[in-house]
Amino acid sequence: MTYVPARNTVFLAYALAFAEVLPARDIFIGVNVLDASGYPDCREEFIRAFEAAARLGTRITDLVLHAPLVRLGKADIIRRGRALGVDYSLTHSCYDPSREGGACGRCDACQLRKKGFADAGLPDPTRYA
Repeated sequence: MTYVPARNTVFLAYALAFAEVLPARDIFIGVNVLDASGYPDCREEFIRAFEAAARLGTRITDLVLHAPLVRLGKADIIRRGRALGVDYSLTHSCYDPSREGGACGRCDACQLRKKGFADAGLPDPTRYA
């Protein structure tokens, strides 16, 4: 079980408070709709609703909440990251990593990552336990 209630809501609330203090009018979040079955706050509808609530609940009336990955497939996200120079060997997506930091290879996040790399036609540099 990896569900964390209101996970992205909490992240966005902290980001919003920080944005108002800075001040900043743009917040970026890396949610993806393919995760929405387990995380309802990964949906674009949620992002737009939070943006509207943030504009009403703060002094940042022109806030823009960006979710550039929300509609992309996992392979597209991996390709985009590769094009931007992301070193995926320094990352993992695992919800149950080993004490040494290796990904389990079994959880939903690991399975989606493996499939994303395969679909992108790129080698997966993840260290699996």
